[in-house]
Amino acid sequence: MPRKKPFSNKQKKKQLQVKRERKRGDTGSGPSSRNASVERGGERQSDTSDSETTDIRRINQQPFGREGRYDPNRFRLHFEKESKEDVEKRKKVAREKVLKPVSDKELETNIHDTYPSEKGLGFPRRPSWNYEMTRENLLRKEEKSYRDYLDDLHTRNPPGTLSHFEHNLETWRQLWRVLEMSDVILLIVDIRHPVLQFPPALYHYITGDLQKQVVLVLNKADLCPPPLVIAWKHYMTSQFPHLHIVCFTSHPGQPYSTVLQKKRMRRKADWNHAGGPLDILKACQDIAAGRVDLSSWEQKIKRDAVAERLYGERPDEGAESVLVEHQTDSAMDMSSPSQELYKDGVLTLGCIGFPNVGKSSVINSLVGKKVVSVSRTPGHTKYFQTYYLTPTVKLCDCPGLVFPSRVDKQLQILAGIYPVSQLQEPYSSVGYLCERTPFLSVLKLKHPSLLENKPHLGNEGSAELNWTAWDVCEAWAERRGYKTAKAARHDVYRAANSLLRLAIDGRLCLCLRPPGYSCLREHWENHPDLPDIMALQGRMTEEEGAGERDDDDDGESSTEPEEERDRDADDDEDGDDEDEGFGHPGGKDDKPSGFTVNMYNVLRENECE
Repeated sequence: MPRKKPFSNKQKKKQLQVKRERKRGDTGSGPSSRNASVERGGERQSDTSDSETTDIRRINQQPFGREGRYDPNRFRLHFEKESKEDVEKRKKVAREKVLKPVSDKELETNIHDTYPSEKGLGFPRRPSWNYEMTRENLLRKEEKSYRDYLDDLHTRNPPGTLSHFEHNLETWRQLWRVLEMSDVILLIVDIRHPVLQFPPALYHYITGDLQKQVVLVLNKADLCPPPLVIAWKHYMTSQFPHLHIVCFTSHPGQPYSTVLQKKRMRRKADWNHAGGPLDILKACQDIAAGRVDLSSWEQKIKRDAVAERLYGERPDEGAESVLVEHQTDSAMDMSSPSQELYKDGVLTLGCIGFPNVGKSSVINSLVGKKVVSVSRTPGHTKYFQTYYLTPTVKLCDCPGLVFPSRVDKQLQILAGIYPVSQLQEPYSSVGYLCERTPFLSVLKLKHPSLLENKPHLGNEGSAELNWTAWDVCEAWAERRGYKTAKAARHDVYRAANSLLRLAIDGRLCLCLRPPGYSCLREHWENHPDLPDIMALQGRMTEEEGAGERDDDDDGESSTEPEEERDRDADDDEDGDDEDEGFGHPGGKDDKPSGFTVNMYNVLRENECE
C-alpha cells in the first residue's frame, strides 16, 4: 500500500483549531467563520438596501479588524446587479456593432430628459421624529421610509430604465446629516457633464423645505473649452434663476506632454493655485448678507496668494493646523435639523455631489493644504467630517451619492460614478466614448486586421476600415503592450479599462453641451466673459502664448517616439491621486501651461488658447 504523505504544519494547525472549536461547542462562530463575520457586522450595521426585492452588488470591500473604530464597509457603494444575459448581450454588440460618429446635436443634453419630473426621480427623505423615540425606533422608521421610497421608484420606472444609483441607506443618512447641519450647500458637479449630476429634486428640497441657499460649483473647468464653460453657466442660470453659480478648478494650467501621458511628480499637489475660491467667498458673502463675519476667510485667501507669489511657499510649509471634527454615530442619529442659521457666528458649508466630481479637492483647495485624501476611485470618502477653514467658516465633506436618473449607464461610467476596476463589461462604454470623440486621430491606432495581414503598413488605411469597440480595445492593447499572462494574447479587458480611465481623468475628454450650443457656437466663442474663464483656467492669451512658444523651442524634443513617451502613462491607473503633483512642476523642460497639448482637438473644437 502507498504511504500516506505526512501532514504539513499548516494542516496540523488547522486540525487543532477545529478540535478546539468542537470542544467549545461553537463551530459556527469562530473568528474566521462566515457566521462570525456576519455577527460582527450585524453589531455595526444593518443591511438597509433593497436586497429583498433586487439583487444588489456591494462594491469596494475594505478589510477591517475587530478593534477598529468603525466598519469601513458600512458606507461602501451598493448598486443594482446586472444579469449575466445583459452583460453577454452587450459584449456581443461590442464585437459586432460598427462605430459611427454621432452628430454634434446628439452631444447636447437637456436636464429634463435626464431627470423627467413625471418619473418620481427624487431621493429618500429623512422621516420626521421626536426626542421621545429611541434610537432603534428611529432607525426602523428610516428603513421603512426608505423601502417605501424604493418600491415607489421601481413601480414608476420599468426594469432596465433606471441608471445606476445608490442603494445603501447608510450613505443617504450621511447626506441627511450634512444637509441638516449646513448653512449653505456647495453642490459640486463636473463641468464636462453637469446636468447628469444636478438633481432638480435635491435643489428644490434644499431651497424649499430646508429654506437654505445652494451654490453650484462647476468644477474641473480647465477640462472644457472656455466657450462651453460659459454656455453651461448661462444654461443653468436660465433653468434655475436663483441659483448661485461659480466656476472652479483645483489644477489650472495643467500641462501634458502628449494627450495620453500623465506625468506623475513625486511631490504633493500645490493646492494654493486653485482658481475659484474667491468666487465662492463672494457668493457666500451675498447669501450671508453680513449675518456672519467672513473677513477672516477673505484675509486668508489674500494671505495665501501673497505668500505664494512673494516667497513661493509650499502649501504645507508654515501653514496653520486645521481643526477636524469626527462625527460619532450617536451624534448623527439623534441630531435634529437646526433651524438657526450661522449658529455661534459660524458659517457651515456643506460639500455634496456625485462621486468623482472633486468634492475633496475643492475642500483641499479652499483650505490651501491637503486635509482630505483624494482618489479617482468612486466611494473613496466613506463618512462626513468637518474642517474649520477659519474660526468663522466650517467645511463639511459628504460622501459621493449617485441619484436615480434616466441617463445611459455607459455615460455614467465615463463620468466616473462606477469603479472601473469593478466593471464586468467595459467595452460598450468604450464604444459610447469612441462614437463621440475622434479616437483615431487622438489615439493613433492601427486596425487589428492591418496588424495581422500587413504588419509593415502604418495606420493610413485604418480610417477607411470599419471599427467596433472590440477592435479599438484590441488595437489599444497592441499599442500599449497589454498581454494576458498565460497565452500572451491581447488583454482587451485591461485596454478597455485603460481607455475609460483616460476619459475619466480628462486625458481623452468627452464634454456634453447644453441645448442649442451648436447653433449659438459663434456667440459663445465671442462672449465678453471669455478672458475671465481663460484666466481661471490658467491659460494665456493668444499673443502671450505665441511669445512663449518661441522661447520654448529648445525644450523637450518632439522627435522622440510618442509610443516611448507614453509607455508608462497609465502604469499606476489604480492608484490614488494623493501624491500627484498636478500643480506647477518646477523642472526646466516643462512646457508653458495650456499650450503643451491642444485638448480641444478631442472635443471637435477649434483651438481656443
